Amino acid sequence: MNLTLLIAGTHVRARLRQTLVGILGVATGVGFSVMMAAIMEGSQRDFTTQLIDSLAHISITDQRRKAPGQPADSAFGAAEIHGLKTVALRPGIKNPFAIMASLEGWIPGAVAPSVQSKAVIWFAGRDTAASVIGIDPRREERVSKLATQIKQGSLAALYKSSNAVIMGDRLAEKLGARIGNTISLTSGTGRVMSVTVVGFSHSGLASADETQVHTLLKTAQILAGQTGLINEIRIRTRDAMGAREIATRIENETGYKSVSWLEANEDLLSAFQVRNIIMYTVVGAILLVASFGTYNIISTITHEKTRDIAIMKSLGFTSRIVRRIFVLEAMIIGVIGMIVGWALGYAMSLAMGRIAIRTPFMDATHLPIYYSAFHYALAGAVGIVASAIAGYFPARKAASLQPVDIIRGAS
Repeated sequence: MNLTLLIAGTHVRARLRQTLVGILGVATGVGFSVMMAAIMEGSQRDFTTQLIDSLAHISITDQRRKAPGQPADSAFGAAEIHGLKTVALRPGIKNPFAIMASLEGWIPGAVAPSVQSKAVIWFAGRDTAASVIGIDPRREERVSKLATQIKQGSLAALYKSSNAVIMGDRLAEKLGARIGNTISLTSGTGRVMSVTVVGFSHSGLASADETQVHTLLKTAQILAGQTGLINEIRIRTRDAMGAREIATRIENETGYKSVSWLEANEDLLSAFQVRNIIMYTVVGAILLVASFGTYNIISTITHEKTRDIAIMKSLGFTSRIVRRIFVLEAMIIGVIGMIVGWALGYAMSLAMGRIAIRTPFMDATHLPIYYSAFHYALAGAVGIVASAIAGYFPARKAASLQPVDIIRGAS
């Protein structure tokens, strides 16, 4: 084996220029593969993190998966009744604080109540639809990032003014509202309430920043016209990826619709899976193209070393050993190219991560880069395998040559 490796190394060093071209080909494929994987997975993880941070991991609402059945349907199973309406239910979750106490007993995370309602905001002759969210500031800090998303004011300011609200910054910009302004909210039932702006929030999601208004639970309940109303319970778990299983258990225990962030964003997560398939396909194509360079180099070395092959076979080298020599040459090129490619990929990832990005639609100033050993291992493994396959076919051809044919052809 040592002699085989020595001969393979000698052949590689003898054609140094071609060897360097092959190494650069593999290194380029591995390097760009690592960089692309780092950028694409980094952007995916960054988007997912923003999505998780801006939303509760689990939302329990006062809705049901299915409308309640009619009493007549259960009393008369053989009868078919038409024209009946579903049973009218009082809005809100029944015994919400008892449910919250029960959930806090076993859920690894935090629980907070909220009131969700719709309203029309009127200010300075302008009106627009908004989502009014009643919260308990002390509990809200444990289930969302609202406290860190407030650009002006604070959550505590909701206690310092009568009917205080924190508006999304884009909504405030649309209305021209400022801190201290009094605006009017009109609920769906026609109830009108004057509220004071005490802060602006910015989540980075345009759909939220243009529509959301946060206030105290009591204020939202008065606006909705129902004292003690809690129509949503929000939960933040320690393990965001386990939210689906917890949501299923909650729904089975309470009967109320419980939606995890995974279920709410299934379409986006499915798109990420398609994106990953595309990414790895492109990475494979890059490495495949790089392997053609290795194939050409080993083919050239094989053609130029036909006399060496004749001598080796005359000395008793078997076809298997000759084949192994040329495969080893390809593997040497692949391993060196892989190491250089790792360094190249890391350097390009660092460079891409320092590129500043400034747009009116996002707060991030740099490309999100995700460094993973898996990316390096995958790109390196594919690069070595591609090099080995590219070297095998010329090696097989070299091993099939007979010394007599080589000598006769040389003469």
